[in-house]
Amino acid sequence: MKSVGFAGALAVGLGGIIGAGIFVLSGTMISLSGTGALVAFILTGFVAVILALEMGELVSSMPKSTGASYSFVYNAFGSELGFITGMTLYLSFAASVSAIALGFGSYLSSMTGMGGYIFSHIFAIILIIVLVGINLEGIAQAARADLFIVIFKVAVLVIFIVFALMFGKFLSSNISLPPVNGTSGIFAASVIAMFAYAGFQSIATMAPNIKGGGRTAAKAILVSVVLSLVLYILVTLALLSLVPGNNFGEVADPLSFALKSAAAPSWLFYLVDLAALAATTSATLAMMIGGSQLVMQLSNDGLMPGYFRKTEGKQGSPMSAVMLTAVVGIALMFSGNIYIIAAISNFGILFSYLMSGFALIKIRRARRHPDVHASFISSAKLTMEGVFEMPLFPYLPLAGIFMLVAFFFGFPAIALSAGVGLVLVCIIIYYAMREDRDEPVIKVRFFR
Repeated sequence: MKSVGFAGALAVGLGGIIGAGIFVLSGTMISLSGTGALVAFILTGFVAVILALEMGELVSSMPKSTGASYSFVYNAFGSELGFITGMTLYLSFAASVSAIALGFGSYLSSMTGMGGYIFSHIFAIILIIVLVGINLEGIAQAARADLFIVIFKVAVLVIFIVFALMFGKFLSSNISLPPVNGTSGIFAASVIAMFAYAGFQSIATMAPNIKGGGRTAAKAILVSVVLSLVLYILVTLALLSLVPGNNFGEVADPLSFALKSAAAPSWLFYLVDLAALAATTSATLAMMIGGSQLVMQLSNDGLMPGYFRKTEGKQGSPMSAVMLTAVVGIALMFSGNIYIIAAISNFGILFSYLMSGFALIKIRRARRHPDVHASFISSAKLTMEGVFEMPLFPYLPLAGIFMLVAFFFGFPAIALSAGVGLVLVCIIIYYAMREDRDEPVIKVRFFR
């Protein structure tokens, strides 16, 4: 039974997008690029809209898939590229759980006066454990919880924006400054901005549970990205209104930092802190939903052990998949600072989106010529009627592919090395497992 409506799907998307990206990492973006942070949000927002349109068409073409980009690549190109995409995407979800939960821990430790590395990590781990329980109640209940949290945090962001634009004194002087570190600073900030937009993919993982199927999921994806883009731009302008551009460092609570600098009323300071806790909670929850659904789909396709597709309780919750995501998320907390964790997460997200662009081109061509691609349509279980189609095909998908490749040049070396290393490890694991099976070898001639 499909139990999640448009509002619930939109809440999961907004819950995943409006989280650590704006409440935790926006200050880091400004420190890396100054006014270029605004350019980075607009640039990546444009790319995110393209990706949302792509994801909308893909999820409406394969509404029974729960693996998001992994499922699209798996159905389009087979198990090898599907396995690599799935594992990198899963690490991205798990790293997002880690980074966003650390944002929650930083805000809570600051609010309680128990600041420091130890308490922020303790609070982050407690949050993940609590959210495991919520996930085990079922996707519909988790989405419903997300809806109320999203309404609260968006309302608080609107109040913050209005206050900053009314009483801030530095916007005109900040906007007149050139971006810090030029183009390289903008690309470095864009790496973080893509992390901020990444949450909408969690909608695609729950498409089979959404009322109205793929078309409703496509609508929720596009609306969540557009709303987030508007909020991100306005919040960045608000931050630049309250604080001189060169005063931002890599603070973990940039909105609170900006309010302190502007001597804002204490009630607004505490309201924003509560919203930050709500935002990071809902974003962590959305990433856990996405990660556990992806693990279950990988298991259903035989690329992970069957243990992970087991469900329990009346709601059919994937307990083992949820627990795995929680354990990996906690382990990744100790792999580096929040910027490095976010960058590692982004590698998997960008790689999966890159592969999804190619999958979309193949799937659209198959639907345009069903007589030629009948066997592919059958094996991929494509829906042929009532599919949402992105406009300006193939120009927008090609533009998205080009811009995603460009973003990789903004990665910190350690995150890029970790991402490339993960892809190599996935290739080795795939062929090590394939060696035990008597599968036919696929040989393709590209040139005569």
